[in-house]
Amino acid sequence: MGSTDVLGDLKTLDVFRDLSVCGQQMLECGMQLNYFDELKTIINKGNSVSGAYVVVRGRLRVYSISPSGNEATLYFINPGEVCILALNCIFNNLQYPAWVQTEPDTCVGMIPSLTYRTLFQNEPSIQNLTVHALSVLVFRLMEELEEIHSMNLNARLAKFILMRGAIDGQLRMTQSELAAHLGTTREVIAKLLRKMVAEKSVKTLRGSIVIEKLDVLAKQAGQGLLT
Repeated sequence: MGSTDVLGDLKTLDVFRDLSVCGQQMLECGMQLNYFDELKTIINKGNSVSGAYVVVRGRLRVYSISPSGNEATLYFINPGEVCILALNCIFNNLQYPAWVQTEPDTCVGMIPSLTYRTLFQNEPSIQNLTVHALSVLVFRLMEELEEIHSMNLNARLAKFILMRGAIDGQLRMTQSELAAHLGTTREVIAKLLRKMVAEKSVKTLRGSIVIEKLDVLAKQAGQGLLT
């Protein structure tokens, strides 16, 4: 892919539109764009990372794996955001502490370590991007921890469907993917979904969940506070 295509994709993101001419030229020389049509783990725990990862389109899921083999999502990285864990690795010479998976139709830009360090020193927009990534990471991790400690699994599932459902009211995830996010098993998710279907808050299709009654689902999400 040519440099013009690289900048064309990046300029859809506000932060890169504010780069100086010199900064844009550095990206032309060093940026690599990678496109993923399906789910793929692109970083494993313990890997060395050679640059900063910026989501141009789609989304990345950062997750952990328990000793028993269960996955649990730590947080998502959305378009225009940079992976703060990868930045920590390149600034402090560390190995990556988790796993990273792409969603379908995702484009990720990789900025080599030296290029990102130079941009960070000279470009205010990259400095702001880095600080924003840190604050977002802390917020999302705290939000996940709060939900884990204050809500039961049924309510967490209902809230996840509400928050992640598309505009058309459909969440395109398999039961296994939902289980991986919530840190449980597919069998548990299937049982909870059967209950939601019986209460007519959702209906299940192959590889997706459709919201049927928004008010009922919202009530399920709000009734799960642990006491």
